[in-house]
Amino acid sequence: MEKYTEQFKLTAITAYLDGNNGFRKVARHFGIDFSLLRRWVASYQVSKGVCSGSPGRRYTSDFKQQVLSYMLEHRLSLRQTAAHFGLGQSSQIGIWQRQYYSGGPVTSTAVKPKKPITVSKKIKPAKPADTDDIEKSREQLMAELEFLRMENAVLKELGSAGGKGANTREKVLIVSKLKRRFPLPDLLRLVELPRSTFYYQLKAQQKPDRHAALKALVHRVYHEQKGLYGYRRVTLAIRKEKRVNKKVVERLMAEQGLKSVVRPKKYRSYRGAVGKVAANLLERNFVAQRPNQKWVTDVTEFKVAEQKLYLSPVMDLYNGEIVAYETASRPRYSLVGNMLDKALDCLGEQPKLVLHSDQGWHYQQAQYSHKLRGRGVKQSMSRKGNCLDNAAMESFFGTLKSEFFYLKRFESIDELKAGLDEYIHYYNHDRIKLRLNGLSPVEYRTQAAA
Repeated sequence: MEKYTEQFKLTAITAYLDGNNGFRKVARHFGIDFSLLRRWVASYQVSKGVCSGSPGRRYTSDFKQQVLSYMLEHRLSLRQTAAHFGLGQSSQIGIWQRQYYSGGPVTSTAVKPKKPITVSKKIKPAKPADTDDIEKSREQLMAELEFLRMENAVLKELGSAGGKGANTREKVLIVSKLKRRFPLPDLLRLVELPRSTFYYQLKAQQKPDRHAALKALVHRVYHEQKGLYGYRRVTLAIRKEKRVNKKVVERLMAEQGLKSVVRPKKYRSYRGAVGKVAANLLERNFVAQRPNQKWVTDVTEFKVAEQKLYLSPVMDLYNGEIVAYETASRPRYSLVGNMLDKALDCLGEQPKLVLHSDQGWHYQQAQYSHKLRGRGVKQSMSRKGNCLDNAAMESFFGTLKSEFFYLKRFESIDELKAGLDEYIHYYNHDRIKLRLNGLSPVEYRTQAAA
């Protein structure tokens, strides 16, 4: 029993032919699919009556051969051919065509509908047996050979395009390249690409790239910073020259394969007791309202050519600037003491400063605490075994090693020392930060003092 009556079909067809509305609007009014209405209209225009085919009807091989020959001779689509012969489903002709190209017998397709199943994107025709080739006509053999040539050409292009799953853009390029050798409908069917999508993408690809200049600018900024910038800092660097959306920069970097070489940094530790030498005055408040209000310090280790180098810097939390630093081959107290002397020389008479560190043995020395009290600097220390209390300094070490130490190969300690001097100067004067409105630490401090 059919779902729609003949009278309902005629009413829908008349509404489309007599009105000014398109298929979609009329189909929406009657609550049916627009492709179903389009098939009814095509059948009506050919036969002047609603011909939907008989459900379960079986067709002879001669009739199927006649349908395929007529379609190829007049270069009709599946829907146009179905409307001409009064067939209910144009998909039947597609099945007959695949059976014809595969060399097998064109069997009946009028069976009960089944649930859709997932098929592989690689369409491979069944290999005909050698005994069946004798019974085929010359036209069948030539058509089969042409189909195999087309499939082989498509598979070669898919392989050169980079592998198994080709995206829509790659499919459009393949079809555009092969459409002079093979029929366009067959190519589109083989790569499973709708005709409307093909022409839309083809027209879009022919338009000039409106982001060509911006792509070149993104590429230049990225390589000037040696791949250390992600899309956020690349955006800030470009905004010094022109306005740009960070999402556009992110997309253009992805298209060009530009990705920051810096590894993600994570901090993991456990909570411990508060130290006895000094209290934790900072309490993870890493925001300073003025220069020389909050400093943080720590010691990190580098290993090059079976030798070690220790770095002891001090950072101003106001702008993230490295105020002073010292390097040594051994972690003696002089490493921290010399760094502290350099840093305190930058202060005025009454600094009202808090200097925070972990509970390393250097910072628990009496001479270290005495020197701070002598300059009116308050000492603050993290809880035992908790690097999160000094996360700002740990973050600098992670950035330093990710952007500098892990990306280069050093032959000696002297080469590493020279590289550290160069990087810390770059970090203070040239490396922009998001929280500083796209300025470097020195630029931010100078602008605020102006």
